[in-house]
Amino acid sequence: MDTASGNATPGGAAPGDTRPGNTTLTDTTAGSPTTAGGAAITRTTARWPRWAAYAAGFWSFLYGGLGLWWALGGRGFPFGEGDVPDARYESLLGSATAAGTAPVIAALGGAGAVLALVLARVRLRGPLRVVALALAWAAAFTLVVLVPDQRGLVALAYAPIFLVGLPWGWPDADYFATALPWPVLNLLICTAGGVLWAAAALAFQRRTGDRCESCGRSHDRAPSWTDPASAARWGGRAAYVAFVIPLFYAVVRWAWALEIPLLFSAEELRWLHESGLVWAGAGLATLAALGGVLTLGLAQRWGEVWPRWVIGLAGRPVPLMFPVVFASVVTVALASAGATAARVTDWTDPADWLASPMAYWPLWAMALGAATVGYYLRRRDRCRRCGLL
Repeated sequence: MDTASGNATPGGAAPGDTRPGNTTLTDTTAGSPTTAGGAAITRTTARWPRWAAYAAGFWSFLYGGLGLWWALGGRGFPFGEGDVPDARYESLLGSATAAGTAPVIAALGGAGAVLALVLARVRLRGPLRVVALALAWAAAFTLVVLVPDQRGLVALAYAPIFLVGLPWGWPDADYFATALPWPVLNLLICTAGGVLWAAAALAFQRRTGDRCESCGRSHDRAPSWTDPASAARWGGRAAYVAFVIPLFYAVVRWAWALEIPLLFSAEELRWLHESGLVWAGAGLATLAALGGVLTLGLAQRWGEVWPRWVIGLAGRPVPLMFPVVFASVVTVALASAGATAARVTDWTDPADWLASPMAYWPLWAMALGAATVGYYLRRRDRCRRCGLL
């Protein structure tokens, strides 16, 4: 036990543990632990592991209440019959009805609230721990990847376009009615719930696996792939993959804006220009290309230190969590959009998936996620909770 704080150190190591490759935690007369070099470990650590399970349970309880409301005939059921008609084909719940699906939502919401309390209050071991973890990660995956569709990514991508064009009244459309109606807002709410469940699952996994809840480190020797040098190698490769894939999407959309019928018929291209949608597509293509370039920052020096052209910040370190949070949000949006693309692509027809830029979105999401994790592992500092580096 860590006698300074009364908490068990990761891996069950006692103060004074000097196993190779780990930082020693020792006690001081003031009751504050120090590193082997004598530097005090600040206890102002990440608090999310403490509240993640409660937040996931609260979300599940509220969304289960919505399911009960819809089951009893309440208005606003956002899936299937209550969704935008043109979007039902691409949605996993496109055929859902309030009478058949809402009671399931209510039951799953209640069960999720109970499971979240177990994750927060009970230290499970053995098979029960495995089952609880599997259920928690399944909830996260379902809510982040399977339930939402590409409209979450579209809403995220269109937001800056509408903001930039707002003073000039362009595009000539209502953002909330076009890109963020209630069914799409509901998908974003589900995504947020999935993120909470992922945090709850990760915190429980670390806590019951005798690892630091804040950083996941343990006094046992860490896997080699988490070493900064190793993370720099595989994270760099992933960053370059995530840079190339959106360029394919951008080239196709720019070709349409230039009236080049690339992977598109001349008649369909004419309709895009007449409706004006071609310019929205060109805007999305520009954002995709810009995002691809920014992804290179996860593997380049300018992703760690602000370059000279960033006025006021040049030469200063880039805060670790700034690119991590930004890239994580895009990864989550891409994950659901990629799952949608995987569902609607005819994988038996090579011409369909070879010529479709969106067919590669699942790979884009995985590459961007891997590049983000690699960047984080490469740059993270000593943990302020356990003191390990």
